[in-house]
Amino acid sequence: MRIASFLPSATEMLYALGAGEMVVAVSHECDYPLEAQRKPVISRARFDHTQLDSAAIDTLVSRAMAAGESLYTIDHDVLRQANPDLLITQKLCDVCAVTGDDLAKALRDVKIAPEILSLTPTNLAGIFDNIREVGDAIGLRERAERLVTELQGRVDRVAATAQAAGSRPTVFCLEWLDPPYASGHWMPELVELAGGVDPLGRTGKDSTRVRWDEVIAAAPEILVVTACGFDVARTMREMPRLSQQPGWHDLPAVRDDRVYVTHGSAYFSRPGPRVVDGLEILAHLIHPAQFPARYPEEVLACA
Repeated sequence: MRIASFLPSATEMLYALGAGEMVVAVSHECDYPLEAQRKPVISRARFDHTQLDSAAIDTLVSRAMAAGESLYTIDHDVLRQANPDLLITQKLCDVCAVTGDDLAKALRDVKIAPEILSLTPTNLAGIFDNIREVGDAIGLRERAERLVTELQGRVDRVAATAQAAGSRPTVFCLEWLDPPYASGHWMPELVELAGGVDPLGRTGKDSTRVRWDEVIAAAPEILVVTACGFDVARTMREMPRLSQQPGWHDLPAVRDDRVYVTHGSAYFSRPGPRVVDGLEILAHLIHPAQFPARYPEEVLACA
């Protein structure tokens, strides 16, 4: 089978299932595992955001969405040469991948009609169901079930240990820096499983813009920056500006030096197998005595 993946999470699923040799094209954001970076790139962003801060990116994205413009382009030559039997995409977020309309047009132009699998998880169970769906689509259902069983076992171990910790601190997961966004979808669920409470998160729903006075009122004991699409170094560049927000130094998390920057793109934004790594990272941050660990700076940093 020949598979084109427009999703980093789907690419990670495919490699975790041992199906990397089936992958014939990936999106420009499919950077894990390393082998995926050697595949032909089938989609790219319309603008270079690598040197922009979060406020400038938000402005560009908002203008494009208001004008009905796509944020991505599809390389028709790569699509034609890949000639996939299966194409994996999503409907969860137009900001995260090519839209259905763009994809349909590209397929008409190239004159191919692959099977299309659309993944749209909103919680942890949905992510695991997606792994099963991918396994079914490529004839590897048993491998998919084994992978889900392994991942669920790790989730259960975290949940059991966290439940016995005896405390449930408040945790604010900051999904975007400027403007600030509270987390949604699977993130509040991960916080709960890891032994915390996210007073601003919206389980199973889209992340939402919040005001800083709401953050101050929530008084989180722990603040975890999980900026969507950003790694640790990229996020750290903006932390000085974040610390200038009114009331920042009054936050319990700031006073107690419990503000952390994570590799949001790798462990939280992508609904794939490494979300469970993200859960384990959160558990370590919330209950370090129960979850002792050492993470390299490219995974986790104290702000």
